[in-house]
Amino acid sequence: MPDAALFDMDRTLVRRETASLYVRYQRTLGEATVADSIRVWWWVAQYTLGVIDAPEVAARVAKSLAGMPETVLSARCDDWFRRYVEVHVCDAGRHATELHRARGDVLAIVTGASPYAARPLARRLGIPHVVASDLEVALDGRFTGRFLEPLCYGKGKIVRTQQLAERLGFRLDNASFYSDSYTDLPLLEIVREPVVVNPDARLARVARARGWRVEKW
Repeated sequence: MPDAALFDMDRTLVRRETASLYVRYQRTLGEATVADSIRVWWWVAQYTLGVIDAPEVAARVAKSLAGMPETVLSARCDDWFRRYVEVHVCDAGRHATELHRARGDVLAIVTGASPYAARPLARRLGIPHVVASDLEVALDGRFTGRFLEPLCYGKGKIVRTQQLAERLGFRLDNASFYSDSYTDLPLLEIVREPVVVNPDARLARVARARGWRVEKW
């Protein structure tokens, strides 16, 4: 049975919060305003403090995509990653993925973002699996305006990552998980090796109390 190395995306493999980078990209396309940027900044602040209403925010984001072809969002995320995200990919994250690859571990990004946001990073780092918050796609290839339950957030990350584990034959209690966020505490608590990277204040306190490894990427 293989071991697994699971990596959060924002502020872990990528130094920045990617939602704010995406709204910057949208502004260059003329699809976002200053008000949109402020709204995303507020959501990021709430996320950092662990007080965000994730289902409500996800519902608003999904609704804004209703009717868009899936291929359009995929292409945009590829362009956005190249122009705005790639420069923020952590060298230490690259090194960690290579160490786990050399050990023969299953590699996966586990993120609350959409798979369209995470896949360009996964391709760049050679990570074959992405666990993310999936958007519902209609038979005509367009987004319906809804996310599929559960969101890959909080305890939902356990549910979605367990599905990957069952498919690939690894166990979460034999896995490593790298994350920056207190919202990922449910998954951090059940893996064998929780690794806290660039932690927010609440997660830093938990890590110190429990003796978890803390790294600065």
